[in-house]
Amino acid sequence: MKRIIRIASFLLILSAAASAQNGQDGSLLSLLDEQFSLDRTTNAFKSPRVINTHSMEMLAPGTMDFRILHRFGDVSRGGYELFGLDQASMRLGFDFGITPNLMAGFGRSTSKKETDAFVKYRILWQSKGRRNIPFSLIWVSGMTINGLHDPVGIEGVATTFGRRLGYYHEVIIGRKFSERLTLQLSPTLVHNNIVANILVPNDLFAVGFGGRFKFTKRLALVWDYTYAINRFPANLNYNPLSLGVDIETGGHVFQLHFSNAVGMNERAYITDENGNWLKGQIRFGFNLSRVFQIVKRKI
Repeated sequence: MKRIIRIASFLLILSAAASAQNGQDGSLLSLLDEQFSLDRTTNAFKSPRVINTHSMEMLAPGTMDFRILHRFGDVSRGGYELFGLDQASMRLGFDFGITPNLMAGFGRSTSKKETDAFVKYRILWQSKGRRNIPFSLIWVSGMTINGLHDPVGIEGVATTFGRRLGYYHEVIIGRKFSERLTLQLSPTLVHNNIVANILVPNDLFAVGFGGRFKFTKRLALVWDYTYAINRFPANLNYNPLSLGVDIETGGHVFQLHFSNAVGMNERAYITDENGNWLKGQIRFGFNLSRVFQIVKRKI
């Protein structure tokens, strides 16, 4: 009987030791998982654009984002023009996710009958764990083509294809601070091959500010503002400021906003004439985004 009790006690001691060892191994494995896992930030914004500006968000590979950007006339026109609803401008866009860090797109605007295209590449991806990267860094380059019969509008200056062109280059530095708050900064260079007069620079430097604050699971406040650095003061042109609300409805992102800008690409809203918010020269608009999976994802 004593021998049986000794054997049972010995087995209990071995079982307890094994259990303790397993617990230690489990905690060590969990620490290793935390150290060597990579948690990349997603859903900083719900679409690749804030309102006017590109956002730090990218499309997933194999997806297409069909975007309708619609903006009415000045609210300050009053009731006769139904507070701007009698006029409208729009842009249709198609954006494509190529790789996790590369996307491209093109669009057509009614303003100046302008066609635009861009390439967007993510250099750094905000993450923690194996790599602790505190922000995302994205490069965007784009080109625009003015489609008007006389895009120059200067007597004696011939219209050539080269004079229809404009370019922009943009660096986006963004960080998702929490599930609610995302902020980004975007230094930008816009080049126009031809300008209206000598007071308008061919190369316009600007810096954009954008953000998102999420109220609920499907509702968020978004804003963007771009400050033109070397615009001549005599040009009474106001910097573009836009405020909006994102509404998530399944596969759609529906955005309602107010903006003082007519144009809906970088060349247009940074260099073209914008309204004065203080005088009510703002426009109500909406952006509609629908994402389609056009290439089957590899498992």
